[in-house]
Amino acid sequence: MNIATTRGTNSRAMSLPNILTYGRIAAIPVVVGCIYAQSIMDGPLWLRWVAVAIFIGAGVTDYLDGYYARIWNQQSAFGRMLDPIADKLLVASCLLMLAADGIIHGWSLWAAIVILCREILVSGLREYLAALRVSVPVTKLAKWKTTVQLVAIGFLLAGEAGDQVVPVVTQIGLLLLWASAILTMYTGYDYFRAGIHHLIKEDEE
Repeated sequence: MNIATTRGTNSRAMSLPNILTYGRIAAIPVVVGCIYAQSIMDGPLWLRWVAVAIFIGAGVTDYLDGYYARIWNQQSAFGRMLDPIADKLLVASCLLMLAADGIIHGWSLWAAIVILCREILVSGLREYLAALRVSVPVTKLAKWKTTVQLVAIGFLLAGEAGDQVVPVVTQIGLLLLWASAILTMYTGYDYFRAGIHHLIKEDEE
């Protein structure tokens, strides 16, 4: 029985949806490395386009892993755990690198701080609610938030290289980052309200 269970777990861990998620995590050091080499080490601007291309590929896997998991019935607890972690690692790493790069600066840093604080808050609440065996489904608005967030980061990764093609690329990215921060606060409040509701309910029992 234990051997069969282990084989089943290994099979799910190496399913295509999970492999796509692994790919998203593997893309993080490459994207960060390209921006670091271009900005901090004064490398060529084409490195930013490489970072954008890999980031877009990583973003596409975020859609594909869920899609294939549903149509092939390969959803697993491991995948549900790893998928949001991969998303948060990708977003946090890129935001920190863009702040170091100077693309995100001044007041725009507050938008990045809001996004990062929300991710930490939601992670903590999810862990707490999971201990209570309470599931908080991802809303459509949260999915839109993620989409806007990824598009904003894509524009900002292009940065100076993008501005040479279309002069407002960085400004568009910063505007979208603020839009994402606003959506982030709203969706984060939903998670916080759900967590407080169950916390009060548990204390009353």
